[in-house]
Amino acid sequence: MGLAIRRMIFSVLVCGALCNMGGPLVKAAELRVEAKAAILMDAQTGQVYYAHNAEQRNLPASLTKLMTAILAAENAKPGEVAVVSKKAAKVTIGSTINLDQGDRITMGNLLKAALITSANDSTVAIAEQVAGSEEAFLYEMNRKAFLIGALNTRYANTNGYYDPRHYTTAYDLAVIARYALANPRINSLVRMKGTTVRWINPAEREKKITNTNRLLKDEQTPGVDGVKTGSTPRAGDCLIASATRGERRLIAVVLHAKDRYETAAKMLEYGFNQVGPVVIFPAGGEMGRVQVNDGTAAFVTATVAEPVLVNIARDQLQDIKLRTTLGDNLPAPVRKGQMLGQADFTVQGYPLAKVPLVAAADVPPQNLLARLLFKIFK
Repeated sequence: MGLAIRRMIFSVLVCGALCNMGGPLVKAAELRVEAKAAILMDAQTGQVYYAHNAEQRNLPASLTKLMTAILAAENAKPGEVAVVSKKAAKVTIGSTINLDQGDRITMGNLLKAALITSANDSTVAIAEQVAGSEEAFLYEMNRKAFLIGALNTRYANTNGYYDPRHYTTAYDLAVIARYALANPRINSLVRMKGTTVRWINPAEREKKITNTNRLLKDEQTPGVDGVKTGSTPRAGDCLIASATRGERRLIAVVLHAKDRYETAAKMLEYGFNQVGPVVIFPAGGEMGRVQVNDGTAAFVTATVAEPVLVNIARDQLQDIKLRTTLGDNLPAPVRKGQMLGQADFTVQGYPLAKVPLVAAADVPPQNLLARLLFKIFK
């Protein structure tokens, strides 16, 4: 049995749920995202609701620290004690917690410093404690990025300092953020507005820190619960922001933005107000036909067993495309519900839904006499 692949622009059949979505229709083009790159992603499903230069390589600045935090959370316990090296203590550029050589501090406190106040010295101390050296840790950062699907990301340091070999994309950062937020330790830290970092030695030393993400305090954007800021002269102002309303959580990434907080807030509002459930194909509708050999019918209709329900913004409906992969020349009998292939829906090049295609009806085999006559007079 061969495979036939069909591609087509899809005419969407929209259910009534679309009409009940809140807020006036705001098209993605009207968001006026003033950033080099941006993306809006569903934290649960990974579905993309908006993208602007999302596959373009850019500098991540301190958004880098999210991957540093992933490896720290997965490879060290919060109470594990790190001894600060000379190399980590020499990191004085940008935000730091002023670590001194010989300081003893728990990994939990170093992780707080990295995620909440974006301390550059803490990431070097984390790397050396987890992997023995920053170089070995970088290998693990790049390996982890590849394994979770951030395929256009490369790390040359743990904190986001400029390096021509250090880059990522808005899409990859959303993928990394989605993975990171599934970790309870990271998820709890990125929503903190402030906390205190405490040392083991010197025992009396502590430092109050404040989250650099101003959206956490923005009452005009309810539900904000993360994630990370980043800023360097070359990378510009960058932000990964997340927000939860009801059962939905969205991730907005903006890179080199004119106003990262306003831009991310706009994107989140767009996602919550304009994205809603839509049936894009009904159960039983014809998706294609497959030839049947020696059956009472020459073809069988391919369909979906259940309505294809997705979350999508109203202005994206005209951008949905469909790719079907169907079997060819099936032998009779064919049973109703028998697997025939697969339908892949995409929107603006990003996956939307993947559903099995099944036979819409039974096709019994011809009787022996009918088969012989067919072959004689064919």
